[in-house]
Amino acid sequence: MRQTLRIALEAARAGGEAIRNLYGRATLLGDKAGAGPVTEADLAANACIQAVLQREFPDDGWLSEESADHAERLSHTRLWVIDPLDGTREFITGVPEFVVSIGLAVEGVAVLGVLYNPITEEMFAGIRGDGAWLNGASIHVSAQTDLVPSTFCISRTEMRTGLLRGLEGRFSMQPRGSIAYKCGLVAAGRSEGVFTYHPRHEWDICAGVAILEAAGGRMTDRQGRTYRFNQPHPLSQPVVGTNGHLHDALLAILTAQWPPQPGAF
Repeated sequence: MRQTLRIALEAARAGGEAIRNLYGRATLLGDKAGAGPVTEADLAANACIQAVLQREFPDDGWLSEESADHAERLSHTRLWVIDPLDGTREFITGVPEFVVSIGLAVEGVAVLGVLYNPITEEMFAGIRGDGAWLNGASIHVSAQTDLVPSTFCISRTEMRTGLLRGLEGRFSMQPRGSIAYKCGLVAAGRSEGVFTYHPRHEWDICAGVAILEAAGGRMTDRQGRTYRFNQPHPLSQPVVGTNGHLHDALLAILTAQWPPQPGAF
C-alpha cells in the first residue's frame, strides 16, 4: 500500500499544481444543481489526477465529483474516490481552505487517503493500519477527553444559516472550508472533531475517513454507523468525526439536537 500511496501523492501534486496555477483567476463555469459551483480549476485538477491514477491502476473503479458516474464502478473491488477541488467556494473567494481529495476504498472500506492544500503546502496522508502523516511527519489525533474545552470544525454555511444554533456553549466551534480539509486538521490534532448538519458525498469524505482513522480517530454518520463506500447512490449521511475519545459524547449531543426523523437522510 505504500507504493499505492506514492502514486496517490503524485496525483495529488499534479492536481494541486493545476489549481495553484489558476488560483485567483479561474473562470466560474456554472453551478451544479444542489452541489455548488464548478470552475475550470476543478476540471483541470480532475484531468491531471485521472491521468496519473488511471495510468497506474487501469483496472480500478473511478468515482469523482467532476466525472460522469457509471454503474460499472460497482463491480470493482478497488475504487478511487476523488474530489479534485473540495472547497470550491473558498477557492473562488481566495480563502486557502480547500484541498485535492484522493481516497481509495477496497471492498467498501476507505483504506488510503491523500489531502493536498496547494496554497499552504499541507499534504495529509494516511493508510489504514499503517499510520498518518502531514508532509511526511507522523500525526495523531488530539488526546483531549473533555468536550467543554474542545474545538470542532464546522461549516461556515451551516453556521451562518443558523443550522447549528443551540450548540453554542457546549464546546468551541470553528468555521473552516472544505470538509476534507477539516478531516485533515482533526487527524493532525489541531481540532478535536468535525461534524455536519447536511449529508456529504462519498468524494467529500472518503480520503478524510481513511486519514482520520489512520491517525487514531473515528468517523461515522450521525447514527454512529461506519461509512461504506462505492454505494449505488454516493450521497452519504451527515458526518461526525472525532479523536475517538469524544465520539459517543458528541453523538449524544447531536442526536438530542437533531432527533432522527422518519425518512430523513
